[in-house]
Amino acid sequence: MATTPPGNLLMTTVDKAASWARTRSMFPATFGLACCAIEMMVSGTSHYDLARFGMEVFRASPRQADLMIVAGRVSQKMAPVLRQVYDQMPDPKWVISMGACASTGGMFNNYALVQGVDQIVPVDIYVPGCPPGPQSLMHGILSLHDKIMAGEIRN
Repeated sequence: MATTPPGNLLMTTVDKAASWARTRSMFPATFGLACCAIEMMVSGTSHYDLARFGMEVFRASPRQADLMIVAGRVSQKMAPVLRQVYDQMPDPKWVISMGACASTGGMFNNYALVQGVDQIVPVDIYVPGCPPGPQSLMHGILSLHDKIMAGEIRN
């Protein structure tokens, strides 16, 4: 009779396994609107290498993405488009607000810009800065992974 060695046994719950799979296979939808978009693009280069987190391909189609990174200021005219892209994303979906302009309107306190993307879509993680560097975005992504694994975010 064969017995299994004690080192080959793995026990977990279905929720934890699903959370682990979701964090290791996020596909971000690019929504770059201003200078923060350059920093977002740099985070995908070989120097910063988002591929080690399973995010090597930024998706152009919202139907293939589950993470929206809003990078830059959102105008009133762009707000309905942003909401439409968000609505087209499959569940579960997450949003990262990148930069001061996306998070609070930044230095542009006027009628033409949305004063915080959280007025349009629910935001899970805020990445501060003007513009935040690639390291800040990667920290935000890893913070999102931690929240998903801890069960704080359920979509």
